[in-house]
Amino acid sequence: MTVTAQEQRSRLSSPWARGLGAAAAGALPALAFPAPSLWWLAYVALVPWMLLARSAGSARRAALDGWLGGAGFMLAVHHWLFASLNVFIVVLALLLGALWAPWGWLVRRLLGEGTGSRRAAAAMVLVPCGWLMVELVRSWQYLGGPWGLLGASQWQVRPALRLASVGGVWLVSLLVVLVNTALTALVAVPAVRRPAATALATAAVLTGMVWLWAPHPQQSGDARVAVVQPGVVVGPEARFDRQVALTRGLVGSHPDLVVWGESSVGFDLTSRPQLAEELAALSQQVGADILVNVDAERADGTGISKTSVLIGPDGVTGPTYDKMRLVPFGEYIPFRSLLGWATSVGKAAGEDRQRGDHQVVMDTGTVRIGPLICFESAFADMSRNLADKGAQVLVAQSSTSSFQGSWAPAQHASLAALRAAESWRPMVHATLTGISAVYDANGRPVGQRISESGSTARVYAVPLATGRSPYDRFGDWVPHLALLLVVLAAAYEIRRVVLVRRSAPGPR
Repeated sequence: MTVTAQEQRSRLSSPWARGLGAAAAGALPALAFPAPSLWWLAYVALVPWMLLARSAGSARRAALDGWLGGAGFMLAVHHWLFASLNVFIVVLALLLGALWAPWGWLVRRLLGEGTGSRRAAAAMVLVPCGWLMVELVRSWQYLGGPWGLLGASQWQVRPALRLASVGGVWLVSLLVVLVNTALTALVAVPAVRRPAATALATAAVLTGMVWLWAPHPQQSGDARVAVVQPGVVVGPEARFDRQVALTRGLVGSHPDLVVWGESSVGFDLTSRPQLAEELAALSQQVGADILVNVDAERADGTGISKTSVLIGPDGVTGPTYDKMRLVPFGEYIPFRSLLGWATSVGKAAGEDRQRGDHQVVMDTGTVRIGPLICFESAFADMSRNLADKGAQVLVAQSSTSSFQGSWAPAQHASLAALRAAESWRPMVHATLTGISAVYDANGRPVGQRISESGSTARVYAVPLATGRSPYDRFGDWVPHLALLLVVLAAAYEIRRVVLVRRSAPGPR
């Protein structure tokens, strides 16, 4: 028996019960991400939230359902930050959750009571586009960056990775929300089953067409890349010594490159020249350049930066790279004069890190690498830029040692698969404490991951690839198209309202 919107509202008449229901419904999609990795859940996880929003008694209530659901989603996807930010993570979730308020209104407007075929057809287009606008806005680095984009939950699904090579993670998000929208219409609005079924069939056909006919990267040799993961080691000196010992164990394995994780060197190499000399000698012994990451106060007194440095037998070789996109509150506090109090309730950055201003490609002589540091692997544009600059392998140096045992390491490692598929460049995700992983240019895993409990050095035969993916060629065409459609729909709605008001009879 079909449950009417009035019956649904009566069951959630209490504002508190409805608010908690919205937050819980919004949190549900988080289970599709690592570590649970229930990827299939993403295609139905938005349905309870959308059913709630469409049943709202007013547009304002639907917007509130969207807001609280968004806050629940942000809190669930980032819950592991509670150890660092304490209750401030709730404040951030509420602030960012407000981005979903218009989306909740849109769901009610297009799928609420009285929905006909035309409005349902519009919902199949505009509800996914509206979701994409939220993802686009919150992907701005100063609002937290693109962590937890819905499409990223599909990182291990091969058809989804093919879609990512055409339209980036945005196209995957769009597909996932489209399926949820169609299912919501099928469940709640029996009169519009035809457009809903058409939308599902269209999504399946388009995915199949991309799977069958989208171009593939062309393999072109391989590179032997060694990942050194020291594990949980207390203190920069002990960590450095452990990494040196693990790297010495690579002698005779003939790597083309050795990669250490983020913050692997806790001292400025110009102020500790003996460390630079030791690394150069180690490079000579192993027969490969070593990519380290320096996290220390600069010798010139200009502050702390996180810097990728390539070291060969003769010392530092080529350009260095300073991290450009810093973790809000973790590496700097936005509007510190206003939000600096966050340091008193959690482990927010006591001092802002210095920010780099350009990306670089490093050449070992056998392979050209594009370094990224930690959080930057979430940004698709940075990977595309490095591919366009000639990088053959993307290398993300990371450290999630503060979040051991949480969902964070698995979430972070999964992003490398998407970046590889989007850019058609293999990606190495090297961490201090796991999870370290390597993916080929199609986003498929290469070899075995190094788990959080691992303390080892492992060599991967990384397949190289040539060519440019459609996403690399055409960029963010999916969110741009979604924005155009939303703007056109808004213009149509405004015009309709104006015409209705003009045609209304005036007072007698």
